[in-house]
Amino acid sequence: MTVHGAWERTARGAMLLGDDDQLRPTIFAEMSALAATTGAINLGQGFPDEDGPAEVLDAARDAISAGLNQYPPGLGMPVLRQAIAQHQFRFYGLDVDPDREVLVTAGATEALAATILALTDDGDELVTFEPFYDSYAAIAGLARLRHVTVPLRGADFQPDHDELRAAVTDRTRIILINDPHNPTGTILGADTLSLIVELAHQHDALIVTDEVYEHLTFSTSHTPIASLPGARERTVSISSGGKTFSTTGWKIGWVTAPHELIEAITAVKQFLTFVNGAPFQPAIAVGLGLPDSYFTDAAAALEAKCGLLFAGLVAAGFTVSRPRGGYFVIADAAPLGFADADDACRRLPELAGVVGIPVTAFVRPERRADYASLIRFAFCKKTEVLERAAAQLAGIRR
Repeated sequence: MTVHGAWERTARGAMLLGDDDQLRPTIFAEMSALAATTGAINLGQGFPDEDGPAEVLDAARDAISAGLNQYPPGLGMPVLRQAIAQHQFRFYGLDVDPDREVLVTAGATEALAATILALTDDGDELVTFEPFYDSYAAIAGLARLRHVTVPLRGADFQPDHDELRAAVTDRTRIILINDPHNPTGTILGADTLSLIVELAHQHDALIVTDEVYEHLTFSTSHTPIASLPGARERTVSISSGGKTFSTTGWKIGWVTAPHELIEAITAVKQFLTFVNGAPFQPAIAVGLGLPDSYFTDAAAALEAKCGLLFAGLVAAGFTVSRPRGGYFVIADAAPLGFADADDACRRLPELAGVVGIPVTAFVRPERRADYASLIRFAFCKKTEVLERAAAQLAGIRR
């Protein structure tokens, strides 16, 4: 397999292949190790540090006790596939057939890998926005695709429509969007979503959408692109229960798409994990059936946590972009005298006892300068942890 330079990762916390083809730790692994050795608060990794709803956890225990510990059906347990279909209709008005248009996966990352491997050929083009969730580039490399990116610009991290039009061509097989977006926390505007659908039709491309933060939006509701006119028949929608129910370690994700696309994705998925998470599948089904108040309260609680960290970063002197959803906030370290976020992240444990991740970990080397001083911080942590982090960050200037 071709090595694509310094940014070609084998895994988030594993190793990096440099231009000299030598393996060395990624920035993710380096920052986590730095947090461990210094005792700094780790706001680099995007996972919650508290459990999700008791109903969901109890349902998993009940499933284990009931003996649901062997291989589930290849498409996923019927109870979960039905819950996913009901969820799509309840929240978005999408009518999904649970027996023909739903596939349960080992998290959204496997869903993305199976989808891209199933629906592309060597040399096809995959279009994503940049910064991008790091697995997108790795999967593109595995599939031997040409990865084309469109930068997200400005304080609100939105794409330029002319640049998007130029990026999508007749060689484009998949337009992959992450909405709400990791790492920036932005939500794509309705005009951008409509343009993506237009371009997919114009160039006969498929749309793949990563929606794992769909229920964690602030002051606005999520609009899945599949709900737009003309989109559903060429859209693969991917989500998971990990972020919504604070169960990231369970790795229960899913795909909804037209039947012929589900068949192709399933053919690849069966040779990746085959099946997964038997007792967790009915538990996530319980979660998807929780009342509306759970979803609104979870988003409101996360927004309050974002506010805590946001205030601490502003008090420290960072220029901060307010996210509209997800787990992360982006802070510019340039006002503190750091032109290089890598350097800032290595110094922050000493200066403030806090760890973040440079946004350059999510971009190509040639675009590094555009994001050089930006740092991603996770706010999906306990309130007391964020209060302590905010106080320590605010103390940088004293």
